[in-house]
Amino acid sequence: MQNVIRQRLLITAAVAFVALMVVAPVAAILSRAFGEGLAVWWAAIAEPETVHAIWLTVLTALIVLPVNVVFGVAAAWAIARFRFPGRRALLILIEVPFAISPVIAGLCFLLIYGAYGPVGEPLMNHGVQLMFNLTGIVLVSLFVTCPFVMREVLPVLQVTGEDEELAALTLGANGWQIFRFVTFPNILWPLLHGAILATARAMGEFGAVSVVSGAVRGQTMTLPLQVELLYNDYNTTGAFAAATVLTALALVTLVLRTVVAAMHPVDGGRT
Repeated sequence: MQNVIRQRLLITAAVAFVALMVVAPVAAILSRAFGEGLAVWWAAIAEPETVHAIWLTVLTALIVLPVNVVFGVAAAWAIARFRFPGRRALLILIEVPFAISPVIAGLCFLLIYGAYGPVGEPLMNHGVQLMFNLTGIVLVSLFVTCPFVMREVLPVLQVTGEDEELAALTLGANGWQIFRFVTFPNILWPLLHGAILATARAMGEFGAVSVVSGAVRGQTMTLPLQVELLYNDYNTTGAFAAATVLTALALVTLVLRTVVAAMHPVDGGRT
């Protein structure tokens, strides 16, 4: 009887927490966005600055995604398969974005790659500007998302070991064939899972992007920045309409993550 009571209390607490922390905010966004009708919502979405913010957000995610996949797989393979000085340090460094505030990360990038930084200043002298444009947004987005793919793939490589790869090597397979036919099938699902998480993080990043983008209207405003801008301009309908697009993108990534997890129940990055 006590177990049943505990179970019900835990379920009730979990449902209440989700209702207050997830359902209520999402419902508030939808209510405010569609409160004046679908036509008003669409007009707010169709504003040129909001359309550009959506495009810039998606473009950033599309650029960051393949870089994250290549880097994540390469880093995970190097850490799992090789022993070299500084291996543990490399793992710690890759996970630094998990611990550093995105705003601090943005400031660091600005100090290094900005117009007066040790890297940015020489480039500026040659007409290359890294900050306050798409390049800066992509750089900080790569920083905050770089650990995701690696952390999903690495445990799987560590668990599977090298036996299959060494067997393929003894049978005459080259490096590409080993990766394609042996390693890749083992890491496919964790790789997809990490890619989805990295994409969601890139689209929702606010702090680091707000520092290096310059927040130029219609040029360097990603969707999260656009939501804040509209809200500060007292355009609540436009802000919540833009927020629905960001929420929809988040829900799409959540559905994809759920589908991947259902198709492959072993969570590669949670051990």
